[in-house]
Amino acid sequence: MTPSITLFAAANSGLFYILKTASIEGQLIIGLLVLFSIFAWSTMVSKGLQMRRARSLNDLFLSEFRGQQSVMDIHTRRIQVEGCPLFVVYQEGCMDLDKRLSAKDGQRRQYVSMKSMEHVKRSMEGAVARESLGLESGLITLAIAVSGAPFLGLLGTVWGVMNTFAAISQKGNATLVTMAPGVSAALATTVAGLLVAIPSMFAYNWLVHNLRVHTVELDNFAQELASKLETEYLEED
Repeated sequence: MTPSITLFAAANSGLFYILKTASIEGQLIIGLLVLFSIFAWSTMVSKGLQMRRARSLNDLFLSEFRGQQSVMDIHTRRIQVEGCPLFVVYQEGCMDLDKRLSAKDGQRRQYVSMKSMEHVKRSMEGAVARESLGLESGLITLAIAVSGAPFLGLLGTVWGVMNTFAAISQKGNATLVTMAPGVSAALATTVAGLLVAIPSMFAYNWLVHNLRVHTVELDNFAQELASKLETEYLEED
């Protein structure tokens, strides 16, 4: 048997022994932390893929948007870009403007007033807010894992050590053999809490950074779109 396999087997046997000797409370806390870890990792993967896809679609949409002759060409051609935050903002602004260009008598206007253009801008601002909230949804799971998992682990450790000392005081035999299993099982809950919190912390910070970048890009695009809409469709005084 190779040394690496021997060490792996020893680590597994030690882990199973610790879990077996842990109290009911400690096992419940470790089980709860495992559930935390599952939810945290699923959030990391899903949000990471969502932001990566949004980034890719935004880049493709921007190249198409800036290459068109008229600001509403993409809207006129009825092109759909599912899952692209910038397209949602663009579509919201173009749909609102398109309604205001359609007169009640069936005739289509060529320009809109400043008041109508302000309404279009507010529609785009609402779309920016909704898309930002959509990208942000789910991050609360990681925030809870980062802040709550270490405290759950600490609770299990304190509880386990307290039970160990209580059992030793009842037996009246404070030796390393009697203390080590309980203390090691108690410390296992702290390790479990840190194993949940540490990757969640790194993922949360990375996702928050990307969320801020996406939000700034949405704001900048909304301003760029509003400027182009005003240039082509705002009625001059």
